[in-house]
Amino acid sequence: MDADAIVIGAGAAGLAAARSLAGRSLRVIVLEARDRVGGRAWSVPSARAAVAAELGAEFIHGRAEETMALLSEAGTAAVDTGGESWTRGEGGILRRDDAGSLSAFGIFEEALTLSGDESVDRFLRRFEGDKAMQERVRAARAFVESFDAADPAIASARAIANEWRSGVDFAIARPLGGYRPLFEHLRNACATAGVRTYLSTVVRRVSWRRGAVTVDAKSDCGESRTIHARAAIVTLPVGVLRHGRDETAVVFDPELPAAKRDALGRIEMGHAIRIALCFRTAFWEQISDGRYRDGAFFRCVGQPFAAYWTQVPVRSELIVAWAGGPPAAALSDASQAELIGRALDGLGALFGEPALVRKEFEGGIMHDWIHDPFARGAYSYVAVGGGDARAALAAPVDDTLFFAGEAASNGGQGGTVNGALESGERAAREAVSSLCASR
Repeated sequence: MDADAIVIGAGAAGLAAARSLAGRSLRVIVLEARDRVGGRAWSVPSARAAVAAELGAEFIHGRAEETMALLSEAGTAAVDTGGESWTRGEGGILRRDDAGSLSAFGIFEEALTLSGDESVDRFLRRFEGDKAMQERVRAARAFVESFDAADPAIASARAIANEWRSGVDFAIARPLGGYRPLFEHLRNACATAGVRTYLSTVVRRVSWRRGAVTVDAKSDCGESRTIHARAAIVTLPVGVLRHGRDETAVVFDPELPAAKRDALGRIEMGHAIRIALCFRTAFWEQISDGRYRDGAFFRCVGQPFAAYWTQVPVRSELIVAWAGGPPAAALSDASQAELIGRALDGLGALFGEPALVRKEFEGGIMHDWIHDPFARGAYSYVAVGGGDARAALAAPVDDTLFFAGEAASNGGQGGTVNGALESGERAAREAVSSLCASR
């Protein structure tokens, strides 16, 4: 055997699993298709801005104990986003607070009492005849699209309610200095513990039987590699696991059990487009007599990009434009130049300063996660009838294949970096139990 365990994927889940396994004196190999670690978290330094541009994961939601512990180990910390929230509507830009979001989201409490599950769209239509509820319904629908990157026609109302009640809350922070220090720390910890990591190595086939796994992979220079181990931890995104149509597909031989395939069919990958817009100055802090100086989040009704946010409390020349759910899907075939142009137009309309926005603009950067063959979407959400899908995805197969990643995280942490970290550590514990029992 080349290793005790093979970890497929060097994102948060994969690195957390590898470190945990190696810390128990197991031989571990990590295979990663990209030329970097981090998966769907990717920090890119900006030439002018005081902070890195996060092209993927950016925020920390709720207590996030695993994330906080790793930040501390890495010698950094989290900083609360704080700041003010503003919404642009027909009456101009109005100051809002998070109580509005909480109130809008509270509408889903009733979904927990339904006799059967139904889509967010169908559930919200129950309230359409009540004029007093119309604003809450609109806000709830927009929140599911934007925050969960979900399609309300597909997303489970019950799962949305359960995940928010049981886990992630509205407390939002960022890693100080971005996610890069955390992932560098994890990678270094893995190397120190003896983990062998192969980047730019795409897994093609996973052949398995109880107590034995063979992984066939190919490097970006065309070199084939076959690795044998006693177990594998699979941390591939749902979009990749579900994909089986071209040379980027991962083949399992024998195929995964029906229960696992069914779980994959009930978890969707959300659509999201985020663009980091860099400006010559933080002009928004000066306009309207400094009214928006402490603005953190700006929501836009009826615009292609539903939200923009600054880096407050850190002062920076960087603003992020965000579209999620069906609005993001509608933009998915546009070129990068077109998307940046629409984001700038939306920001100009937001502040009523289209000429100033264009004058101050220096450049935009983004990554197309939707068409990325190693992601095939942003992050996961549960479809109608998929209440136990995350748990079913996380379940081991024959004490040989173990599954981790944000989609396999329970307790309301699906779609988050902390959920991925937690799931990686959980899968490692399961694998250790199996490997030690078979020695």
